[in-house]
Amino acid sequence: MLLKRLYVLVFIEHGTRRMHLGGVTAHPTGAWTVQQARNLALDVNERFEDFRFLIRDRGSNFTAAFDAVFQATGTTILRTAVQVPRMNATCERLVGTLRRELLDRMLILGEAHLRAVLTEYEEHYNTASIRGSASASPTLNTIHPASRQGSSTLARSAENLS
Repeated sequence: MLLKRLYVLVFIEHGTRRMHLGGVTAHPTGAWTVQQARNLALDVNERFEDFRFLIRDRGSNFTAAFDAVFQATGTTILRTAVQVPRMNATCERLVGTLRRELLDRMLILGEAHLRAVLTEYEEHYNTASIRGSASASPTLNTIHPASRQGSSTLARSAENLS
């Protein structure tokens, strides 16, 4: 089916700017976002407990169960104010980057294609030094995990990415 709206859930670590692709779906639900949060917890393993804050928008898909996944490790949930995108500027910038550098340049053929393209871009984004400083490199932060005491995670559901 052409011209189908797809939703993407992206997590980004504020301190390291490391991107984590949550998932892609045509019909996001509260249960879907909760599962993506659980998947993130499994992917980052012990670093999940280092997340101090979760900054998220006020989307209806971010349910109390979604927040509970993060609160179980002591993460504080911060909801952005209504129509104030600068409160979540790091993630907003990532969404803009995904659109400009990736999605505006190719025709996405469906959910599986979008997931594959974003997964490949995630690897590029997390390994290339495209974000400026060497301190933003995710490999440096995996060597010294204690230095990330102030890292936080941003979450946002971005729509109309295809």
